[in-house]
Amino acid sequence: MPSTFRIPKARITGLYGKVMSAYARRTFGEIPDGLCVYFHHKPLMKAVIGFEGKVAKWDALDPTLKSYAQLASAGVIGCSWCLDFGYFKAHDEGLDLAKVSEVLRWRESDVFTPLERDVLEYAEAMSTTPLTVTDEMVAGLVDQLGNAAVVELTQMVAVENMRSRFNSAAGLQSQGYSDVCELPLAVPSDGVRPA
Repeated sequence: MPSTFRIPKARITGLYGKVMSAYARRTFGEIPDGLCVYFHHKPLMKAVIGFEGKVAKWDALDPTLKSYAQLASAGVIGCSWCLDFGYFKAHDEGLDLAKVSEVLRWRESDVFTPLERDVLEYAEAMSTTPLTVTDEMVAGLVDQLGNAAVVELTQMVAVENMRSRFNSAAGLQSQGYSDVCELPLAVPSDGVRPA
């Protein structure tokens, strides 16, 4: 389903626009719809791009757990753009797509380890309103991952909440990034994404 663009696409112009467009096409095959919205407010867009560049360098948390957490968060919020792009990124990073495809139905699936289940539960608990995070969840993750990784996990889920809520509010829908993946992203057996 194409994006509805509640905030209309901006016309991407100027030298910065050309450089950004060329980079996006080379890296992702096309310009992400979010950049077409962000281009209305270039200082904000540049801040988000700079922040995302720094986020990409965080390395205290295993990349697979990070990917699962982001997809679970996007699933709770219902951001089809983020699910599409997150699945594409997991593919691009060489993660096990058979397992990644099960993230949205992790409760029904038998492919996840106890630690992965704890991460998925935490990501969902952080993405609901109101939050349903418990002291026990955090303590268990700290015991298994250490403080630095749990801080990074917590911030990654918060970042994904920011992305998913912005994209959903702006009317962005899946752009078909995940079409290059050999497996579709599975949905729970009831067909309803986690709430």
